[in-house]
Amino acid sequence: MAKKSWIERNDKKRQVVARYAEKRAELKASHDYEGLSKLPRNASPVRVVNRCSVSGRRHAYFRKFGVSRLTFRELALSGMIPGVTKASW
Repeated sequence: MAKKSWIERNDKKRQVVARYAEKRAELKASHDYEGLSKLPRNASPVRVVNRCSVSGRRHAYFRKFGVSRLTFRELALSGMIPGVTKASW
């Protein structure tokens, strides 16, 4: 489980990105890169990290399911993810 402070910090980054999204789009369209550089650092969507919705883990994240590989395995084996079964051949 990730530290709660890391998860909260990432949520704040998402809020800042949403707040400045329209302004960033206008500045990019007008090629005003000096204006872009004056925006807050966390206004850039690149700074937001994909995190597991269950554990908060940032590495080995599956975008399609929104969870890390460890959580995915637990959920798949317990039958919580529809259409996913353990392979056997």
